[in-house]
Amino acid sequence: MKKQEYSELRRKVVIVGAGAVGATFCYALAQSGLADEIVLLDQNKDLMQGQVLDLVHGQPFFPTVIIRAGTSRDYTDAHVVVITAGVAQLPGETRLKLLKKNADVVGNIAEDISKHKCRGVMVVVSNPVDVLTYVALKRSGWDRSRVIGSGTVLDSFRFRHLLSTKCGIDVHNVHAYILGEHGDSEFAAWSMTHVAGMNFDDYCPVCGTCTDWKKQRKLIEKQVRESAYHIINYKGSTQFAVGLALVKITGAILRSQNSLLTVSTLIDGEFGIYDVCLSVPCIVTSGGVAKIIECKLIPEELASLSHSALVLKASLESL
Repeated sequence: MKKQEYSELRRKVVIVGAGAVGATFCYALAQSGLADEIVLLDQNKDLMQGQVLDLVHGQPFFPTVIIRAGTSRDYTDAHVVVITAGVAQLPGETRLKLLKKNADVVGNIAEDISKHKCRGVMVVVSNPVDVLTYVALKRSGWDRSRVIGSGTVLDSFRFRHLLSTKCGIDVHNVHAYILGEHGDSEFAAWSMTHVAGMNFDDYCPVCGTCTDWKKQRKLIEKQVRESAYHIINYKGSTQFAVGLALVKITGAILRSQNSLLTVSTLIDGEFGIYDVCLSVPCIVTSGGVAKIIECKLIPEELASLSHSALVLKASLESL
């Protein structure tokens, strides 16, 4: 096999940012066996080299994979480039307040990725993720399908966990989604929620766990929305669950899984919304977002989605 042919077949992931999220994602990805090569990039060369050295010492314990420090030249043949770089969120600081700090950082990285003629998919993780996904898309000049944000994938998994705990049923039998902004205006799509193969409204009477389920719904939605703030207040950052969520997104791309994930993508007419990145149900495969699923949301949910779009557009206008 020629060297060029092998390069095209090799599943290569470049992670930009060797901090808590980037390194944790690398650790989880290495154990998954999804990638053949993982490359870490960071402006802090000592941190980058230290993380790589620490990770490669664990190679006897996980599937064979190359883990190394790299340069921007590694963008060229990467299948997935995951951007975790940026200024960390401070306790009590909303995601949208990070906007001006991180827009230039992510925008410059996106331009560099494009300059090196990468043919893969760009995944933005840095917060505020929806706004920065839009910035990365515009600065890269790529098709909207190839630039996505981690969006509310983790929020949706948090939602599933809380429903699983409350309903006393295995989380794998719960399908539930958080849509809109990855932030304060996100909302639970209850009309799309299914437990044990049943629509949630039909499952509730069968379950019989709660006496005031309308109140419980609001509490669960609030818990999901405030999860990151609580974790940041406790320990300064979130990293483990988001690292695993990124493995899920990356796996969908590397394996062409056609997975339904609530990634952040450019909306251009779907749901009556235009020119903003936010999270809606998407089919994610090797080329990124293959299709946006324009499901039938109830009027209250459509209103919440439109509200999220307005919140995000106001942030974009501030740029």
